[in-house]
Amino acid sequence: MTTVVISPSNVANFPEGGGHFWVYMQYVLGLRDIGVEVYWLEEFHASGDAAQDARALSVFHERMRRYGLSRRTLLYQRNPAVADGAPGSRAYIGMSEAAAEALFARTDLLLNFYYALAPDLLARFRRTALVDIDPGLLQFWIAQRQLHVSPHDVYFSTGETVGVPGALFPDCGLQWEGIEPPVSLSAWPYSFDADSPRFTTISGWWGGGGKGEFITDGEGLLYENNKRVTFLQFLDLPRRTSQPIELALNLGDGDAEADERAAATQAAPPAEQVTDYVSDAVDRRRLEAHGWGIRQAAEVSSTPEDYQNYIQSSRGEFSCVKPSCIRFQNAWVSDRTLCYLASGKPVVVQDTGPSRRLPNGAGMFRFATMDEAVKAFAVINADYEGHCRAARQIAEELFDSRRIVRRMLTLAC
Repeated sequence: MTTVVISPSNVANFPEGGGHFWVYMQYVLGLRDIGVEVYWLEEFHASGDAAQDARALSVFHERMRRYGLSRRTLLYQRNPAVADGAPGSRAYIGMSEAAAEALFARTDLLLNFYYALAPDLLARFRRTALVDIDPGLLQFWIAQRQLHVSPHDVYFSTGETVGVPGALFPDCGLQWEGIEPPVSLSAWPYSFDADSPRFTTISGWWGGGGKGEFITDGEGLLYENNKRVTFLQFLDLPRRTSQPIELALNLGDGDAEADERAAATQAAPPAEQVTDYVSDAVDRRRLEAHGWGIRQAAEVSSTPEDYQNYIQSSRGEFSCVKPSCIRFQNAWVSDRTLCYLASGKPVVVQDTGPSRRLPNGAGMFRFATMDEAVKAFAVINADYEGHCRAARQIAEELFDSRRIVRRMLTLAC
């Protein structure tokens, strides 16, 4: 039996991230469905709050148990007092170092999503493959030396234009293999409901762990890379369509001083302007005043099951992307969007550049302008059931996790 270890990033430390958990579970389920023995390897970062860490670990291990990975999970913590690679440099939670080393020695492939994986740990595996789920950005960070990625045997990317002639970002001298992001068709069944009223999405508002994400060249700011920028470009959309739209966002409460400063201007700032003076509370009021339904993401996606229930009870998805996706023209689609498609929910998503694989029409509509988004809702609602079937068909034909991971193994092993 083939043995694969996957190395996700920031799942154990992010217990409220039900959707983040699914990013990696799609690969796990696809591999298991084709008969692969799968293990989960992840670094756990102590917060300094013992109670918080205990809760995070408890939630994580319970999720691993529910998804059949309780005996196939390796969490570890680095010992900052010991150099990487030296005996005792990391401690495994629930497994001895010897048992972990024995597993690594017999593993056929490491699928690594953790760009900062320690080189000495990477070297424990016979074959390694990096999986790029931030196409364009990852290559930009590497080229700007803002991120160091240790050498791997194979490099996969979920961006269609990564490493191809004419790409708007460097390939970093690496040979990239393009893959579609996967979705488990068995875990995400078709879920038709003609009475579902709202198009929805679950999204961050600010990137960078809630502090904002800004693209720099190391010398100065190039642009703001928060989804807030692109959503605000479509602020008037609910006034242009009768279709209810709800955004489940990671919004804070804001602060009174920022509220007062922003309320004095009222108007939305220019899309490219850095707007750290505007509080989340003001943004929420502005969105609601323009007809958007707003919920806190934590209310609907704090567990994998909540995340799935919210998507499968929606009419479809409407979503924008980070500005970098548009600037880089990476022809990328979100793993979250695939969950909508597999569930038979039509999607209206922002265009990320010309694509050979992504359809634009039945089941999936890729918009660049306000008019295109408005038209997409009208077309979908004129034949809702037909577009639901088309959405599921897209997932089956293009994003079946079994086919995708089988190809990855063929290329990497």
